[in-house]
Amino acid sequence: MLQGSLVLHLLGLLSLIGNAYGSESAVPMPITCTTRGADLTETRQIVLCPSDCAQYRATVFGTGVYASVSSVCGAATHRGVIGTSGGSLMVHKLQGRANYLSSYSHGVHSQPLSRWTASFTVTSRGRHFTKWVSPPLEVSSQTSTAAPVPPGPVPVKKAAVVKKLPKKPISAGNRDCQVDIAVLLDGSSNIGRRRFILQKSFISKLAMLLRVGENGPHLGVVQASDMPRTEFYLTNYTQPKDVLFAMKEIAFMGGNTNTGKAIIHTVETFFSSDLGVRRGHPRVIVALVDGWPSDSLAEAAVLARDSGINLFMVTVAKPSPEEVSRVSDLDFVKMSVCRDNGFFTLSMPSWFSTTKFIKPLGQKLCSIDQMMCSRTCYNSVNLAFLIDGSSSVGEGNFRLMLEFIASVAGSFEVSDVGTRVGAVQFTYDQRLEFGFTQHPTKEENLRAIRGIPYMSGGTATGDAITYTVRNLFTNKRPGGRGRNFLIVVTDGQSYDDVRGPAKAAQKEGITVFSVGIAWAPMDDLRAMATEPKEAHTFFTREFSGLEQFQQPLVKAICRDFTEAI
Repeated sequence: MLQGSLVLHLLGLLSLIGNAYGSESAVPMPITCTTRGADLTETRQIVLCPSDCAQYRATVFGTGVYASVSSVCGAATHRGVIGTSGGSLMVHKLQGRANYLSSYSHGVHSQPLSRWTASFTVTSRGRHFTKWVSPPLEVSSQTSTAAPVPPGPVPVKKAAVVKKLPKKPISAGNRDCQVDIAVLLDGSSNIGRRRFILQKSFISKLAMLLRVGENGPHLGVVQASDMPRTEFYLTNYTQPKDVLFAMKEIAFMGGNTNTGKAIIHTVETFFSSDLGVRRGHPRVIVALVDGWPSDSLAEAAVLARDSGINLFMVTVAKPSPEEVSRVSDLDFVKMSVCRDNGFFTLSMPSWFSTTKFIKPLGQKLCSIDQMMCSRTCYNSVNLAFLIDGSSSVGEGNFRLMLEFIASVAGSFEVSDVGTRVGAVQFTYDQRLEFGFTQHPTKEENLRAIRGIPYMSGGTATGDAITYTVRNLFTNKRPGGRGRNFLIVVTDGQSYDDVRGPAKAAQKEGITVFSVGIAWAPMDDLRAMATEPKEAHTFFTREFSGLEQFQQPLVKAICRDFTEAI
């Protein structure tokens, strides 16, 4: 009896030891090339992938974070955790999510998926696996009779009071720095593994300084090497701590410094609305180069400029006199950026002294008004519509006017950091319908325009222009002419002077367009319009003819914007 009890006691201890190590046993569980994340039962589990899984063309959904229907070994190959010879790795199961992103990496092309119920990540066992031991468990008296329990009441231990730690609030981000940033890491053999880690630390600190968040800056990473590799996209990680985690996971590639190829890859595949790019927000590439690039940047720089992307060149460790002969283009920095004014460049002497450069770079990236490479007429202007609500217009025609105005406003990238729209309606009186910052999205703006109620009354256009300048253009775009536009839409003759108020508006840097219908006198229209008059004046006999002016008016605004740059 005593011998049997000892055996049971030993078995209990062995069971506890097994439970203490849990599912993270040092012995990996063999799986097949087609084993999915959903097939694993533990939250954290070490598995062993066989060799040559590439021949099975395993299905993978996502990048970095993979949908649970993905092949575990396929995801590990895509992530670069294992190679063709297979190997062991750690699988960490996560909750489901939306927007699993597609990318090509290590010979595996992952597919996009809009939503799935569960996810997982894969990491190298050697780098991230550590055994853990759970707190010791008390063995019940029923497991052994070798040492009888003394008679008397069994003392009851008070339950430990567990303090709940307050949840850290989710960062909404820096609203004054709403930019979409792609960082190009130098993953070349020239930088080496040690400096590559320092480079990742530099970007992690930059993300913390910028205050990455849902309503702030978004940041993604591409690694430049022989062939570029997208590490994660803009919306994969929208919290600073998540970006830090993702940066630590990036594996060093080695190879050449093909920065030009990486820029082209980023312009063509990274900045897509399907991958989280926000409309109307400045798009930025920060290219880090250790020494000098292996390839030419000429074609890449032109592509970035033509695509409206701000390219920042951050160089580290200039070539020594002995190395200068190996540099194909010594002016690669100067010819890469869209403005050679010092704003788009930053030079650091060494990866071991980068801390003092984090703040200056962060300030540049948040200086949205200086992002001239991505500033177009569609995302950089104030549009003020001065709408005639007099009795001669009528309710039905007033709705046609609003539809015309909505079609013009809808042609621009309206946002709180892009183009802004405001509206004033006038008769003898004036009414501010909404200001430039009241409706920060295009959808809200168009609803607000179409929902303007008709006033009815007389026509005092001159007073209305003065009112609009004083009450709507209190927050003008910097840069003067070509940034601030007033579009006057009227159907009749004004009872007051329009020439003086229009000239006063133009002196304030406001470009005036006049759109006349029916009985609007051409003399008044031309008196209000900015020079050259014929380019800023439109007239139609019928309200139904307004729609023909939508495209010409948008093109005229863009022409004025371009000429003013």
